[in-house]
Amino acid sequence: MLVDGGIPPDLAGAADGARRAEEEGYAAVWGSETSHDPFLPLALAAEHTTRLELGTGIAVAFARNPMTVASTAWDLNAYSRGRFLLGLGSQIKPHIEKRFSMRWSHPAPRMREFVSAMRAIWACWQDGTPLQFRGEYYRHTLMTPFFSPPPNQYGAPRVFLAAVGPAMTRVAGEVADGLLVHGFTTARYLREVTLPAVEAGLAASGRSRAAFQLSYPIFVVTGDTDEQLAEAASGTRKQLAFYASTPAYRAVLDLHGWGEMQPALNALSKQGRWDDMADLIPQEVLDAFAVVGEPDEVPALITERVGELVDRVSLYTPYPVADDVVARVRGGLLAG
Repeated sequence: MLVDGGIPPDLAGAADGARRAEEEGYAAVWGSETSHDPFLPLALAAEHTTRLELGTGIAVAFARNPMTVASTAWDLNAYSRGRFLLGLGSQIKPHIEKRFSMRWSHPAPRMREFVSAMRAIWACWQDGTPLQFRGEYYRHTLMTPFFSPPPNQYGAPRVFLAAVGPAMTRVAGEVADGLLVHGFTTARYLREVTLPAVEAGLAASGRSRAAFQLSYPIFVVTGDTDEQLAEAASGTRKQLAFYASTPAYRAVLDLHGWGEMQPALNALSKQGRWDDMADLIPQEVLDAFAVVGEPDEVPALITERVGELVDRVSLYTPYPVADDVVARVRGGLLAG
């Protein structure tokens, strides 16, 4: 497995964070779209690194259109000398409509078109293929020399799609180069839902599993003392409760017979009772979603749980964690 890390979302810390990640042996860093733009920090990261892959994990596709994303991704891949990984996600309807003021529609078929449209745009720029993309959701039929970037030796970036449900996961297998597995995923869900959907998509596109990567941010509860472990468990429970309150993610809970947690957590979220929500995450749920152990134990636990299922991992630690603890876990994974 490749071991990935994160990048500071603010521009002031992006360069140093990326340079440090490269020195520490990470294969890639992923930037998120939360309170900052997901692309801008990666331009700085590209300038200050030479080997590290640089990805958006994720950029919200439906807050944009295929042409704008294709342009940004094209430039980042060229500037980074082929190291850019375009990670896209759909987000959920309330955010698309109320936060971004954009239209929501059938997410899986729309995402298939979004990626296909970008590939048509990139083929136009790289190979001179006439741009004639006509779909149900997107239409791109105009590209003049003035607006067309020249071909570059690195071509188009690799595309990763974020998915939880089987429909979007299958789309990833059909049109993308990889899947960004949601952190709110268990090993059982990976085996029984995610991987079969990926294989179905790959079969539809005539590709093999070897041509596709699964990237998994795995929850890790760790620390050197009982107090640190307790703090780690508390922070992870809060994050799991937040995800479990979302109706779109209930299917993961349903697989384990925990589906009734979702409406209870959702009701608490609407009341703003965020701290109370963590109390509804029992130990068995924590153990299913997170690897729990001392730092020196964690690498073997991660490998045992998902080593045969995914191609890249990153550590999901929603709590304060000491640098030396992360270093030990990372070192153990890289050594393994």
